[in-house]
Amino acid sequence: MNGKSLTYLERPATGAVPPWLLVLMHGVGSNEQDLFGLAPYVPGHFHVLSLRAPFVMGPGSHAWFQFDVRSDGSRVIDGEQERVSRALLVAEVAAHAERLGVPAQRVLVGGFSQGGIMALSLLLTRPALMAGAFALHSRLLPEVLPEAAPAAKLDGKRLWVSHGLQDMVIPLPQAQRIREYFGALPVVLAGADFPGGHELRPAELQQWIDWLQRSSTGA
Repeated sequence: MNGKSLTYLERPATGAVPPWLLVLMHGVGSNEQDLFGLAPYVPGHFHVLSLRAPFVMGPGSHAWFQFDVRSDGSRVIDGEQERVSRALLVAEVAAHAERLGVPAQRVLVGGFSQGGIMALSLLLTRPALMAGAFALHSRLLPEVLPEAAPAAKLDGKRLWVSHGLQDMVIPLPQAQRIREYFGALPVVLAGADFPGGHELRPAELQQWIDWLQRSSTGA
């Protein structure tokens, strides 16, 4: 899959020069149309880019990597697919930032479920690409931790982590593990847990939008 570019949808920014870049990554079994539905809520000074994962599961259904769930609930990922997707994302984020004239300190990367998983991995392994990341109903891949950049490289990076209190797809303790891990690093950690399952509800959406606004205005 070397040299492959990811399919995407975009909403141009208005006003800001240079703009901020918001990179969205969907969950497993979905596509770029999914999170692009959030674009109308995103502040106008963001150029919104919604990416499609490279691995096809079915019509309109894509994944950043496939995985199996063991009887004890633990998950075994396709490590090669994850590495391919991560390399593609590094190239895509850098290429689109260059195309739009957006410096790395104006780039926020994140997603829902498996998209948020990928964002956490990008933040850990390639922090120089971005100002921060966000993970909505996600988990941290232990397989990626050995590749983490030195802690000093994450100094001042912003991270939003939110989750559903009744999420049965990725249970709440996974969000707590993310916070424990990043809480030991010099990142600016924010977020909360909300009533509901594996879904975005209005209160969570509004607080995430508020975080985008604060993160991009120095508040």
